[in-house]
Amino acid sequence: MTSLHAADALLPSGWARDVLLEWDDAGTLTRVRAGERPDGHHRAAGVVLPGMPNVHSHSFQRAMAGLAELRGHPTDDFWTWREEMYHLVRLLEPEDIEAISAHLYIEMLKHGYTTVAEFHYLHNDRDGKPYADPAELAHCIVSGASASGIALTLLPVLYAHGGFGHRALSPAQRRFHSDPQALFALLADVESFHSPSPLLRLGIAPHSARAVDALLLQETVDLATKFDAAMPIHMHVSEQQGEVSECISTHGVSPLTWIAELVPLDARWTLIHATHLTGLEMRRAAGACACIGLCPTTEANLGDGIFDFLPWFERRAAWGIGGDSHVSVSPFEELRSLEYSQRLRLRVRVVASEEDRPDVAANLWSAAAAGGAQAVGQPVGGLEAGRRADFVVLDGKDVDFERLDARAQLGVAMFSGNSNRVRDVFVGGRPVVESGHHPDEEAASRAFRGALSRLRQRP
Repeated sequence: MTSLHAADALLPSGWARDVLLEWDDAGTLTRVRAGERPDGHHRAAGVVLPGMPNVHSHSFQRAMAGLAELRGHPTDDFWTWREEMYHLVRLLEPEDIEAISAHLYIEMLKHGYTTVAEFHYLHNDRDGKPYADPAELAHCIVSGASASGIALTLLPVLYAHGGFGHRALSPAQRRFHSDPQALFALLADVESFHSPSPLLRLGIAPHSARAVDALLLQETVDLATKFDAAMPIHMHVSEQQGEVSECISTHGVSPLTWIAELVPLDARWTLIHATHLTGLEMRRAAGACACIGLCPTTEANLGDGIFDFLPWFERRAAWGIGGDSHVSVSPFEELRSLEYSQRLRLRVRVVASEEDRPDVAANLWSAAAAGGAQAVGQPVGGLEAGRRADFVVLDGKDVDFERLDARAQLGVAMFSGNSNRVRDVFVGGRPVVESGHHPDEEAASRAFRGALSRLRQRP
């Protein structure tokens, strides 16, 4: 199968009718044309959308989704949630990480994600000691992605300090410990073992202003430029107000200013969360062509705050969505949460719209797919020649789509209920989900159940 005819498809230019998608044996789109007859081509079973990149994932946290909702402190926040996460970190073995990742990535595919950027900061064993193969856990992530069929941008994390002022790592954080030389040795190991792979991209992730210092950040960016001048660089920025205040107290400036004064800020960069950026910082980030990675359901779950999205949207600057802690595995839910948070913040409706762009759902999907492509550093994000044939087909027979056009169907899929309206998913021109089913989902579910059973029995 190297072609598909869609009665309706969302192209970079907007909605189009009778669209013929053709791709080559490498899975690259060679032709995307509207107004074509379906003769001799497979017909899509519903509206076709570009596949969605997930720009920020901590896959192992899928094993604790929904389990930190018991009051543990009078002012429960991110920092108390983090202690629950550290409990899980102390228990995980390599086989658990691979099983969790494979199951999660299949869930993502079934809901419309086709690429994932894994912010991978588990490097060492449960005692905080390096494995015989320092890339042991990175290989588990790559294997989980390969088994699922999702495209992966692997971002090994530099995590050297337990907080500002070179604070020592806590016992749980010792699993995260790394240094620039070790991370690039890990990347070289992964590249030599798994390449060539058209669905694997390598990047780097200095964790945050609290976990790295100036010299480490500069060394990491220098090494990244030498390793791959276009390598994606992701970093947590301004996620918590407390973190911003502590950065100002320690360094005299905010996290984004601290980063931008030390290293070149450019299109390689994805600023994860960026929840508390000021207007001036937004202008600086947009001027550098950096991407912002938003994780609305996790940011809401952790009480992080609400990103001031409208100015960024109106600049048409790059942004993408991420699942982060995976309290949701659906891009539709992330985009709905993003739009609703802005409506609550501004007390108006249809925020992600302009006079010449009134379609909120299409605006959100198209922009998140295009910005997400920049963040993951892969040739995805739009249905056009030269990009990979990653796309999502909605279920045209869904009862709620009765007598609705394509624009309305996407609106219903994004803003109505919790039903998953994704029917088929293609990655690199290959069907990985058909009629809502992934061929390995039962086996992956059994392995995931086994991992949960082991984890929940460990002291």
